[in-house]
Amino acid sequence: MKIAIGADHGGYLLKNQIVEHLKGAGHDVEDCGTHDSSSVDYPHFAKMVTSAVKNETAQLGILVCGSGIGMSMAANKVNGIRAALCFNAYMGRMTRAHNNANILCLGERVLGSGTSLDIVDAFVNTDFEGGRHQRRIDLVTELES
Repeated sequence: MKIAIGADHGGYLLKNQIVEHLKGAGHDVEDCGTHDSSSVDYPHFAKMVTSAVKNETAQLGILVCGSGIGMSMAANKVNGIRAALCFNAYMGRMTRAHNNANILCLGERVLGSGTSLDIVDAFVNTDFEGGRHQRRIDLVTELES
């Protein structure tokens, strides 16, 4: 699976851990940066990852900042993006299964790396269930216009 990932300075270290983890699991990872811990503006990285997902050059995206909140807010401004801020593997699994989320948001300063990697695995390895959940996704999509 092709996964686009991006982070600001607050999520830089966790992003690097996730990149290595995903590559180790056999995924194709597009690292959209940042590439060091210098202060940067998170919306730039949210734009790169959401563009990859929206343009279908990546199947899923992951965004990391200090809390995950800013990335989540920025990503959800883009039509067609369903970004979810998750704090445990159950949330990561359910947001894919029921909400068909296409971007996972994480906070490096509020999660440990072990928990974060568990969330990533749950998110990446869960498929959308469709059915009654598709009707709800369609209703959410109507809100975008």
